[in-house]
Amino acid sequence: MRTRWNRRAFLGTAALAGTGALLGLRPEAYAAEPPPETTRLRLLKMGSICWAPQYIADDLLKAEGFTDITYVDMPAGAVSERLASGEADMGMHFVGPNIIRIEAGDPVVFLAGVHVGCFEVVATERVRRISDLKGKVAAVTSLNGAEHIFLASIAANAGLDPLQDIKWISPEASRGPDFNEDSMRLFLDRKADVFLGFPPQPQELRARKIGHVVVNSATDRPWSQYFCCLLAASKDFVRKNPIATKRALRAILKSADVCAFDPEGAARALIDKGYAARYEYALQVMKELPYGKWREYDPEDTVRFYALRLHEAGMIKSSPQKIIAQGTDWRFLRELKRELKA
Repeated sequence: MRTRWNRRAFLGTAALAGTGALLGLRPEAYAAEPPPETTRLRLLKMGSICWAPQYIADDLLKAEGFTDITYVDMPAGAVSERLASGEADMGMHFVGPNIIRIEAGDPVVFLAGVHVGCFEVVATERVRRISDLKGKVAAVTSLNGAEHIFLASIAANAGLDPLQDIKWISPEASRGPDFNEDSMRLFLDRKADVFLGFPPQPQELRARKIGHVVVNSATDRPWSQYFCCLLAASKDFVRKNPIATKRALRAILKSADVCAFDPEGAARALIDKGYAARYEYALQVMKELPYGKWREYDPEDTVRFYALRLHEAGMIKSSPQKIIAQGTDWRFLRELKRELKA
């Protein structure tokens, strides 16, 4: 369900101009804050347009004092690996892969949940429900990538053993890491019974009337009750730059509000900035994803939920509480929830 907004809530965030540029409205409540310790911010980017709050937040970030904003390409893997290596400071990403990397020791922390419901499980007529995946073939772009981890979590939640009950195929495994193919192509070629897609893949398949949706994480419980994408940051960046961390998080969360309040403007901004090729797909994503939930949902519940699912799937050994203690820092989010309360 879309979040209902009143005028005060909207004026507390931002407005999108017709050109797609963001106009940040800077509340006096935090105008007197000290400036950020650094004016440089490096964010990660990849193909999924569900990361819109991060991609269209430039003007809001500038209003927070950042003058050198760069987006670092991340073709695959977990953002925690790129943050740990020092390639970037902060980035949105799917929760599952980063829980695995946090257990492995990557020095990163989750700061906030940004949105719910980006992935959909799409299947052929051979799969009507998740339990039908036993003995079937699932296509993923890479093993231990976001698609694999989310789908394994869903299978484990349905009582399947993802390691034994499902045959996993990927272009990376079968044709090498440089082979230019993805899981959707394997699905289209009927080499797989199911795949898990991120925007704009499900939107494209619906437009082409191919396959059917088995799980929609924006509407189907329990997945719709938890964030799929959280914002993570390097521990070193947070330690050295607490004011900059809070300011960057505030800009991205306000940008999420913009996506919820003005999906048409957000979709235009994605097109104008080159993050999306088809306006109708971008608009569909902006309208369908619950971008306004960051105030309502508790991101710690999300980390706990997915840590349990990954433990069931045999992908991690740590308890949820250990992951939470090792890889989360909610203090900035708590402050911003009070400041940006509608």
